[in-house]
Amino acid sequence: MFGYDEVLSAARVAFTDRYGGASKPPYGEFNLGTAAGPDVDGVRANFRQVATEFGVPVEKVVVLHQVHGRDVHVVRAEDELPLSPSPKADGLVTTRTDVVLAVRAADCLPVLLSADGVIGAAHSGRKGMYVGIVPATVDAMRELGAGRITAVLGPYACGRCYEVPEEMRAEVAAQVPASYSETSWGTPALDVAAGVRAQLAELDVDVVDATACTIESESLYSYRREGPESGRMAGLIRLASA
Repeated sequence: MFGYDEVLSAARVAFTDRYGGASKPPYGEFNLGTAAGPDVDGVRANFRQVATEFGVPVEKVVVLHQVHGRDVHVVRAEDELPLSPSPKADGLVTTRTDVVLAVRAADCLPVLLSADGVIGAAHSGRKGMYVGIVPATVDAMRELGAGRITAVLGPYACGRCYEVPEEMRAEVAAQVPASYSETSWGTPALDVAAGVRAQLAELDVDVVDATACTIESESLYSYRREGPESGRMAGLIRLASA
């Protein structure tokens, strides 16, 4: 269920893997994709299990309609949950202790951020890194009063495996130079985590590396490896109560 599960000083942080859930093949076992596809029953059951593990009702696991953009949604004290419809955004922040923020991925990079009294979650694929979704999430946290922030980087398609056309690599690396990479077989590639690390360094954010390669590891979902029948993992974060 959890490939990574840690309690930082301010929050519980976890990344799921593909094991221990209710999804059937080809989506088995712990698919956390949308609840509108062919694995609807499995996805709903798996989110109920996430909620139980984090000690909240399932409606307080906050998810997004992710669009590979730069918008960040603030979950405020007065918001009724579940949010309906799900906000079109790729970042979440809150000061609430009774919710779990969730971002889903199956090759993109999930980033979970914590500070005393504020947490955030960001879905950063190639496009999200290019437009700066993680810096936007950091900015939103600081607007809510965050002090020292720690970011935990989760599983993603690593720079040795994430092959792209040369023109795409050149365009993205012109914006985020640290993302420039080459596959293990010598073709153009991008390293999203390296790019995000560089963005976080510029913002003076501490980084914990919990990465693993989704393409290389069969314990993780990978759209590049599995195609449309790939499930989705999630990065999950809950702010600790005072």
